[in-house]
Amino acid sequence: MTSTTVATTQAVTPATGPTARSVGASANALTGKRRIAFASFVDENYLPGFLVLLRSLALSNPGLCEDFIVLHDDLKPSSVARIRALHPRVELRRVDAAHYDAYAKGDQDNYLVRKAYFILDVFRIRDYDTVITLDTDMVVLGDLGELLKLREGLAAVPQFFYGQHKLNSGLLVIQREYLSDEFCARIDATGRSGAYELDKHDQGILNAVLDGDFVQLDARYNFVKRRLSGDLPVPDDTAILHFTGRHKPWQGGEAGYGKAEERWREFELSDAQFHAAYLAQGKGAHHDLLVHFGTPHVRRTGDVESARKVAAAHIAAGEYQEAVDVLESVRIPLDSAWPHEVLGHALMSVSRYDEARAQLLLATGAPNRAATAFGRLAQIAWIHGDDEAAQRYALDGLRVDPTHRANRLMQRRTETPQAPPEGVAAEQLAHVAFYMERQGNAGDKLLPETVRLAFDADTGPRTWHSVHAHRLFDEAALERVNARRGLVIGGGGLFIPDTAPNGNSAWQWNVPDALLNRIDVPVMVYAVGFNAFDGQSYRAGRFNTALRTLVERASFFGLRNHGSIEKVRSLLPAELHDKVRFQPCPTTVTRQLVDGWTDPPHRENTVLVNAAYDRAGLRFGHDYGHFLAEMAKAVRALGAHAEVKCVAHSLDDEKIAFDLRREHGVSLPVIPMYDFGNDAIRDTYARTKLVIGMRGHAGMIPFGCGTPIISLISHPKMAYFLADIDRPEWGISVHDKNLGAVLTERAVGLLDDHAASVADVHGRQQELWKVTEANAADLRVILGRPAR
Repeated sequence: MTSTTVATTQAVTPATGPTARSVGASANALTGKRRIAFASFVDENYLPGFLVLLRSLALSNPGLCEDFIVLHDDLKPSSVARIRALHPRVELRRVDAAHYDAYAKGDQDNYLVRKAYFILDVFRIRDYDTVITLDTDMVVLGDLGELLKLREGLAAVPQFFYGQHKLNSGLLVIQREYLSDEFCARIDATGRSGAYELDKHDQGILNAVLDGDFVQLDARYNFVKRRLSGDLPVPDDTAILHFTGRHKPWQGGEAGYGKAEERWREFELSDAQFHAAYLAQGKGAHHDLLVHFGTPHVRRTGDVESARKVAAAHIAAGEYQEAVDVLESVRIPLDSAWPHEVLGHALMSVSRYDEARAQLLLATGAPNRAATAFGRLAQIAWIHGDDEAAQRYALDGLRVDPTHRANRLMQRRTETPQAPPEGVAAEQLAHVAFYMERQGNAGDKLLPETVRLAFDADTGPRTWHSVHAHRLFDEAALERVNARRGLVIGGGGLFIPDTAPNGNSAWQWNVPDALLNRIDVPVMVYAVGFNAFDGQSYRAGRFNTALRTLVERASFFGLRNHGSIEKVRSLLPAELHDKVRFQPCPTTVTRQLVDGWTDPPHRENTVLVNAAYDRAGLRFGHDYGHFLAEMAKAVRALGAHAEVKCVAHSLDDEKIAFDLRREHGVSLPVIPMYDFGNDAIRDTYARTKLVIGMRGHAGMIPFGCGTPIISLISHPKMAYFLADIDRPEWGISVHDKNLGAVLTERAVGLLDDHAASVADVHGRQQELWKVTEANAADLRVILGRPAR
């Protein structure tokens, strides 16, 4: 987008993360993620234009699906149904003509006047951070992504004929400071006074209120039809074509604008034509749109390729049963490898393993799908404890594609036979956890050992029997657990729906309810987190039932933050609420748990920065470019105080270093923590002065080592932890408008009085240690063991 002028806008106080927000706030409020919506005023006369607008928006921006607010004063039910069929996130809001009776000048019966006044109701919207208005006589021809990245003021295209100081109101990009009672009062006062051009209506009112004070957008975002008089072609870079004037394309059009109207008629499609056009596009379709348009298309046509696309979208969103349903509704030819592979993936994700094997074996016959299919077959074998078969399948996959990462990881995981159990079973604790392999997430690698330290100084196989959460808990596993003196489950964010999907529990531990109920040793859930992202959901029925079974069976049920406690209690009957208690993640009290711990006598003058990229769309929304630019400012500024380095918990975390250098010329040395052992992880975090982290354990581990932290909040769990230690000011949303300046100010403050910052961390940690010690006393009673 080009901008000819950026006018001064009203100042607004930035949101800076979780400060003053309760644990019970919405995920959106906790992360600071912007809520964005489109809005239009629609009536029966302009409904044909609005339907074309919706089709053009989807086909021109297939990866874009924000809420769409439809303002109306009297739409028929059949019209509402037609609108809903073209957008999955429509919200209808009826407007009140009485708002404008005082300044309507008796012309409310004129549609153009009514539309002009009613669109002013958009300024009464309070539940979005950005609202983008679109007129019903517009057609979208290009990418609107740049409009969603705007964060300042009220933006519009200047009027073509009336001077650069006036706006054309067909497209408005309105930020929160204008969606306010104060601005509405200014509109009302101007409207009642009549101090505006009567023939411009809402343009006149807005222009009178703003007096030229708006952010000017390039004309291609509101390219008016009048520019094309004489049947001129529509410029290739036009993003929105606006059919201003009295003659609309669905009413017969107007002479001299044939080429413009041809562009409009590209989107005058039947539902069947529209669905087919959307499904025919390549990559980049939005999940909600693909499912909304693809489901009726598959139902109508039985097209296998469309069914595969819809199923893949369901899988990407964690909707595994829905993926199974759509592919089982069509007949897949034996030689259609890709649909078989996707169906196999969906079936294994709902624990229909035998059927999944059959589908995946069919997929191995095609060279372009074989490696992935072999990888999934290896995973199924490993889930069932058959390392030998998993090794064979992984090697088969590597023969097809030697670079296939999943097969390489599985081959390494299963190349060494499992060591026989050590120690005396009756003296051991069984431990269900996610055991991370080499080059895995550093936080997940450290967690199992740290949980064990909370129970016993010996964290090895003499004292512990490992149970990988992602392997099927079968009769043999049950027998082994019941031979131990207890079962510990944790830690980490095991309550997440898509890390290791299964149909037995719908969370990470692959355990059927019937086998869970037959465990006859004490079950202790320790420091587990409810880890759903903002915008992510569970398969409610299966998860809720499995969760209740687990809580009922547990002798101790401790969650690692009060946000998780609140979420879990909301899913349980009242009589089980008191069983859910607070147990901080043991990484946060590392200094108390590690025998012989000594704080480093000298710290390196470094600041370590961590960013996370799993589920990037849920983390950043439309703000990644903003986040990166603001981080570049902060890194440059902090470089005057300390050496700034990137600390990568996983391989993907290195992306911030690559992107900062490519986009902003900022270079960061990278610390590959994913390659570190546990002692090296703790040592690295203990010796630095400050950690700025986006991953949960890029905050909790350094905090536990006594190091000051600042959290880059892209997930509610970060805000939950900071609320628990009563330091919300240590968190900043990745969406913060002034992220770079705020981050720099807070980081410099912690560095300038570093001794006091460290002492504050120690004091906060001591409070968590008191909780951990109290829980440890209860656990010793449960296990019938004396204090260690």
